[in-house]
Amino acid sequence: MSKSLVIAVDGPAGSGKSSTARAVAAALGLRYLDTGAMYRALTWWLLAQGLDTGSPEVVASHAADPLIESGTDPAAPAITVNGADVSGPVRTRAVSNAVSAVASVPAVRAHLVALQQDIIARACAAGPGIVAEGRDIGTVVAPDATLKVFLTASEEARASRRSADLAADPAATAELTQREQERRDRRDAPRMARAADAVEVDSTAMTLDEVVRLIAGLVGERQAAWHQPGGRSGPGEWQQAGAGRAGR
Repeated sequence: MSKSLVIAVDGPAGSGKSSTARAVAAALGLRYLDTGAMYRALTWWLLAQGLDTGSPEVVASHAADPLIESGTDPAAPAITVNGADVSGPVRTRAVSNAVSAVASVPAVRAHLVALQQDIIARACAAGPGIVAEGRDIGTVVAPDATLKVFLTASEEARASRRSADLAADPAATAELTQREQERRDRRDAPRMARAADAVEVDSTAMTLDEVVRLIAGLVGERQAAWHQPGGRSGPGEWQQAGAGRAGR
């Protein structure tokens, strides 16, 4: 690939964002960023410190305290807090049920979005690009992304996937997971806006391979458009624009 790619994958919990984004990154030789894991890492740290995650004032005052670092290797993504790997702990139900409140705090969003934009800018400067997934990648984190995908699935399919992810927790039945998921959807609604130029993909009846092939095909169409007369110059612009936003 001659130009850096930024692929934004947004969507609600259980839609398949993580599996899809990782698989697309691996297939296209790109880096991978799970922005949701960064919000989870901060939430995990707050809970571990015994802090009130339901208090915006408390959360805001501690938003930048822990050092949160995200690995970008799609084959082995990692998330650390103050150097400790928390990839497992951040996926617990306790974190899942508290993360939406933490992520809604403006100070948290300002801090983590800046970190995410810096990671994207560095990935584009150093290699062919990155696939970033989350809730607001196409609208806030990477509004100039090469391709924006909004991944959806039925509520039943999403709940089933989430309960499978939480298989180690005997309380995580599909019914309970769906209720908790609906609550998260309501809390996440303010930052769940679909970008106007995003392609919506319903993964309910699709296999992972089918979704990956579809997105890879869309990427190919974008790349072909770069070479058309009057086409956009490509996402290399993100390296400057993204770096500038991250530095603010």
